[in-house]
Amino acid sequence: MATDRAVARVLAAQAATPASAPTSPPQAPAADMARLSGIRAELSARPPVDGERVAQIKRAIATGTFPILPATIADRLLAVRYEWMSDEQA
Repeated sequence: MATDRAVARVLAAQAATPASAPTSPPQAPAADMARLSGIRAELSARPPVDGERVAQIKRAIATGTFPILPATIADRLLAVRYEWMSDEQA
Protein backbone atom coordinates (compact mmCIF):
# COMPACT_ATOMS: atom_id res chain seq x y z
CA MET A 1 0.00 0.00 0.00
CA ALA A 2 1.36 3.46 -0.94
CA THR A 3 0.48 5.01 2.41
CA ASP A 4 2.53 2.43 4.28
CA ARG A 5 5.60 3.29 2.20
CA ALA A 6 5.15 7.03 2.83
CA VAL A 7 4.88 6.43 6.57
CA ALA A 8 7.94 4.20 6.48
CA ARG A 9 9.95 6.93 4.69
CA VAL A 10 8.91 9.54 7.27
CA LEU A 11 9.77 7.24 10.15
CA ALA A 12 13.13 6.41 8.58
CA ALA A 13 13.91 10.10 8.10
CA GLN A 14 13.01 10.86 11.70
CA ALA A 15 15.19 8.02 12.92
CA ALA A 16 18.16 9.32 10.88
CA THR A 17 17.95 12.74 12.56
CA PRO A 18 20.09 12.81 15.72
CA ALA A 19 18.00 13.33 18.84
CA SER A 20 20.58 15.75 20.29
CA ALA A 21 20.43 18.13 17.32
CA PRO A 22 19.40 21.59 18.53
CA THR A 23 16.17 22.85 17.05
CA SER A 24 17.10 26.53 17.44
CA PRO A 25 20.30 28.44 18.13
CA PRO A 26 21.02 29.25 21.79
CA GLN A 27 19.89 32.66 22.93
CA ALA A 28 22.22 35.06 24.74
CA PRO A 29 21.05 36.55 28.05
CA ALA A 30 19.10 39.81 27.78
CA ALA A 31 21.91 41.80 29.45
CA ASP A 32 24.41 40.62 26.82
CA MET A 33 21.98 41.44 24.02
CA ALA A 34 21.47 44.96 25.40
CA ARG A 35 25.24 45.50 25.71
CA LEU A 36 25.83 44.23 22.16
CA SER A 37 23.07 46.45 20.86
CA GLY A 38 24.77 49.46 22.48
CA ILE A 39 28.14 48.53 20.98
CA ARG A 40 26.54 48.09 17.55
CA ALA A 41 24.93 51.55 17.79
CA GLU A 42 28.24 53.12 18.88
CA LEU A 43 30.20 51.52 16.05
CA SER A 44 27.62 52.35 13.40
CA ALA A 45 27.70 56.01 14.44
CA ARG A 46 31.42 56.26 13.64
CA PRO A 47 32.92 56.15 10.16
CA PRO A 48 34.66 52.86 9.34
CA VAL A 49 37.95 54.67 8.67
CA ASP A 50 39.89 57.08 10.90
CA GLY A 51 39.99 60.16 8.67
CA GLU A 52 42.69 61.90 10.70
CA ARG A 53 45.01 58.87 10.46
CA VAL A 54 44.47 58.73 6.68
CA ALA A 55 45.33 62.43 6.45
CA GLN A 56 48.53 61.89 8.48
CA ILE A 57 49.61 59.07 6.18
CA LYS A 58 48.87 61.16 3.06
CA ARG A 59 50.94 64.05 4.44
CA ALA A 60 53.83 61.70 5.28
CA ILE A 61 53.77 60.19 1.78
CA ALA A 62 53.61 63.65 0.16
CA THR A 63 56.58 64.91 2.19
CA GLY A 64 58.56 61.69 1.77
CA THR A 65 58.65 60.94 5.49
CA PHE A 66 56.45 57.84 5.45
CA PRO A 67 58.63 54.98 6.71
CA ILE A 68 58.92 52.12 4.24
CA LEU A 69 60.47 49.15 6.05
CA PRO A 70 60.95 46.25 3.64
CA ALA A 71 61.53 43.73 6.46
CA THR A 72 58.25 44.68 8.15
CA ILE A 73 56.36 44.47 4.86
CA ALA A 74 57.87 41.06 4.12
CA ASP A 75 57.05 39.78 7.62
CA ARG A 76 53.43 40.85 7.32
CA LEU A 77 53.05 39.36 3.84
CA LEU A 78 54.41 36.05 5.10
CA ALA A 79 52.09 36.16 8.13
CA VAL A 80 49.09 36.71 5.88
CA ARG A 81 50.14 33.84 3.63
CA TYR A 82 50.55 31.47 6.59
CA GLU A 83 47.14 32.53 7.87
CA TRP A 84 45.61 31.75 4.45
CA MET A 85 47.33 28.36 4.41
CA SER A 86 45.89 27.46 7.81
CA ASP A 87 42.41 28.44 6.59
CA GLU A 88 42.78 26.23 3.51
CA GLN A 89 43.65 23.18 5.61
CA ALA A 90 40.72 23.62 8.00
